[in-house]
This record gives sequence, C-alpha cells and structure tokens, in this order.
Amino acid sequence: MTDNAAVDPATYAARLTTADLAGTVPDLLAAPALRWGVLGAGNIAASFSDGVRERTAAQVTAVGSRSVDKAQAFADAHAPGARAHGGYAELVADDDVDVVYVATPHSHHLEHALLAIEAGKHVLVEKPLTRSVSESRTLLDAAQAAGVFCMEAVWTRFLPHVAAIRGAIARGEIGEVRTVIAEFDVAFAFDPSHRLFAPELAGGALLDLGIYPITFAHDLLGAPDTVLAHGTLAETGVDDHVSMILGYDGGAQAVLHTSSGASGGAGARIIGTRGRIEVPEFFFGPTGFEVVRDDGPSWTFTSPDGEGKAYEAAEVARCLDAGQTQSARMPWSDTLEVMAILDEVRAGLGVVYPGE
Repeated sequence: MTDNAAVDPATYAARLTTADLAGTVPDLLAAPALRWGVLGAGNIAASFSDGVRERTAAQVTAVGSRSVDKAQAFADAHAPGARAHGGYAELVADDDVDVVYVATPHSHHLEHALLAIEAGKHVLVEKPLTRSVSESRTLLDAAQAAGVFCMEAVWTRFLPHVAAIRGAIARGEIGEVRTVIAEFDVAFAFDPSHRLFAPELAGGALLDLGIYPITFAHDLLGAPDTVLAHGTLAETGVDDHVSMILGYDGGAQAVLHTSSGASGGAGARIIGTRGRIEVPEFFFGPTGFEVVRDDGPSWTFTSPDGEGKAYEAAEVARCLDAGQTQSARMPWSDTLEVMAILDEVRAGLGVVYPGE
C-alpha cells in the first residue's frame, strides 16, 4: 500500500475514485425487493432468475417466451410461481412486473427493449446492449424520453472480486496501471446456424465474448485514444479470432483477445509500476485473484459462492429505489464508449450485419 494515503486513486488508474478504496460491494439482501419479468428463456435467463430467487429479496413474477409451454417449463425450473406468457408483448404488459430483463439474442435487443420501454417498464438488457452505437443511442434516447431506468447487464461491474481489484489499485498496491491483458477464448465447433456464427443473430466472437475483455479494460482505463485490431472471419462472414490493442495517450495499453475457435480460457493480468494482479481464470465472473507486490507481501482474494448475476439485479433495485434512470457504476456513457470500440474493431475486420 502506498505511504501517501491522500493520493487520488485516479493516479493509479484513470477510472478510480475514493469510493473504490473500500473494495467491497453492498449486501445483496439489503437491496429493495423488485418484481422481475424475464423476456427470453435461454441459459443466461435461467442463471439470472436463479440468482434473483436464491440471493436477493426480489422475485421473478413473469416469464415470456415465444411459446407458453417453454415459458411455463422455464418458470417451473427457475422461477416457481411466475406467470408464463407465450409472447413478449404479453410479458411487458403484465401489471405484476416492475422491470424487464431482456435475455434474447443481441440481434433482437433493440426490438425487445423498446417493446418494454413503450409499455412503461424499466429494463435491464443483456450485453451487448444492441448491435451498434447507433442502435444503442436509439434505445437510450427512448429510455430517456420515457423516463425509465435502463442498464446494460454487464454483471462483471458489480461483482465482489472486481470491487476488491479496484480497491487494491485505488490504494496504490501495484502502482500506476500500465497494461491490462485479458482474453476470452472458447472453442466452438463451426455451425452456421449457431448464434455465434449466424450474421442474422449478430454473431461473432467479438460481441458475444470479446465484449468482456474490452469492458474489463475500459472499467480501469476508460475510452482508448487508439484502437488496433487484427482478426479472421468464419465462413459465414462473422469474426472468429480477434486480437486488439487499446492505446492511451498517457502510455497505458490494453492487450486483448477473443476467439470462438480456440480454447484459450478467460484469464487476465493487470500490470502496474510496482506490482501486478493475476486473475487466472474467469475474470468476468465470480472468481479469485492474487495481488503480487514489489514492496510487500502478496495476498489473494476468493469470491463468495453463489450466482453472480444477483449483484447486477441488486444494483437495479437500488437505482430504482433512489429514483435513478441509470447506474453510476454502469452509466449509459460507458455503454456507448464500449460499443464504439466494438464498432471500430468490427469495421476494421469488415463484419457487417444484415440490415446495417
């Protein structure tokens, strides 16, 4: 830890403030109760619903899918007692729903989130918020006009280990952050109908997997001044193997990688002028890390057990209770900055989705 306790945490990483010094997150059960409607009945919706039910004071009161049978099966498994709707319009019109979690493929986020907003519902939209900056602006403008809460569901921002990492850096334990290294690589068998490879579903490693390394770096360093990218495309024309370097005028760098065809894991390193933080695996979900210091003993952190998406659900509850339309931890400006990086990388690779 630095000897100068009065040093501004932004000295060590641009995005840190004195609020990060504690390195902790609020108690999940202290967040106000909400009534959630879940739009979509896939795996991510399932883990989110489990987290809400098991770890917060809120409940999932309704589920919407394209068929009532699928919605009912989902409710039975992940939200007992929730009303099952065989259509998304029915879900967003449900009077027993305070906020809608949009968990359909990101090619449909704009359409489905607008449906909820037009019904006067607050929304939490799975990442990425939309396919592009322009679509994100359309969605956020609609939320602002309607006066409803809207947040991109970047669960990583609210997890205990991320708060602890930011706290360690804010206290000066590894000095000034010079490099963030992160990867998320998963080897999928090529299948043109799979959402990762289908252009009509806004497929590609970048939007589905690569957003995590980019958001992780952005959380510490902010929007880059330069973006360099190199990658390859799958047979369907979407990206499948991408390397990126984000450059900052102050000298910091982020070295990032994502792939849908290589089994590289999901590790991260934060390298400072007086030490480093090693996150060996799953940096974007509940995990552990080690702080290795040049001037003091190393120490480790282990995340509490339990479904991590409960933390973003609790953040939504706190924001709504405070009358806020966006989260200070995941504000609209951050979503737009990250989407701009994704747009720039995708343009450099020549990836264009139908309708763009």
